Order: sequence, then C-alpha cells, then structure tokens
Amino acid sequence: MSLLLLLLLLVQFISPSSQSSIRNLLEARGLPGGLFPDNVESYSLDDKTGELEVQLQNPCFARFENRVYFDRVIRANLSYGGLVGLEGLTQEELFLWLPVKGIAVNDPSSGLVLFDIGVAHKQISRSLFEDPPVCYPPGSIMEKLEKSKMDIQLKR
Repeated sequence: MSLLLLLLLLVQFISPSSQSSIRNLLEARGLPGGLFPDNVESYSLDDKTGELEVQLQNPCFARFENRVYFDRVIRANLSYGGLVGLEGLTQEELFLWLPVKGIAVNDPSSGLVLFDIGVAHKQISRSLFEDPPVCYPPGSIMEKLEKSKMDIQLKR
C-alpha cells in the first residue's frame, strides 16, 4: 500500500501541471500560451475533431487589454493558429459584455492576436498573452479592485 502511495506521489511530481501542459498545447498550435487563466484544472482534446474543453477551478475575471470573464468550462475547436466556435469567454467592451466567438493568430510576424467578438474583430498585442492572466472569482475583493481600476481609467 505504501509503495502505491509513493508511486502516485512520484507521478504527481513528474507529470506537468495542467497549466503548463495547456500552455504547451496552445504554443504547439501556433497560439500564445497565456490565453487561459492561471486556474486551469484540466483539459481534454479530441485529436480527431479538434474539440478542446478546458476546465477551470472556478469561473473568474481576468484582464488582457480589457476585462474578460471565463466560465468554469471553456469549449472551442482548436486548429493551428485558432480557437473557433469558442464558448465560455466574454469580454467587456464599453460597459457591454460580448461573447468571444473565436481567437486567431493569422500572421505570427504581426505580433497581434485577433479576437472575434461577433459584432467586430479586435486586434490585441500578442505580448499580453505571454503569461496566463491572474484570475479572480466573481465577487472577490481583487475582482472588485480590477473593476474599480478600469472605471477610473475610463473616466480619464
């Protein structure tokens, strides 16, 4: 029994965390590694269909250029350079929360990531996606501070 426990602990230390492995997966597919927040619990990818499902520890708010909200489960079809049919991610634009339908890197040399928010396409600097964003649960003090900071910036 103790040998089994030791083996399980060893596997846990040797195997990469979900965050680093999702990062590696995205980078291998031509996308920036920091598209998903720092609280990724697990993910699954169907290699035949490209269906990606990412499970977070909890739904949360983060910031790229603007505030974004991640549901606990995010789904998309992963292909080289893109996440299409995205579900579970919304972005705040001028006090409106708009669903992000897709994320793409059409030209890696441009340094831009394209967000499809349905009514428009938004180009965001790839440098904002180098590291996973810190994610704050809804209602947490940090989420409220982030919102206040955004409100102050808009008033300027």
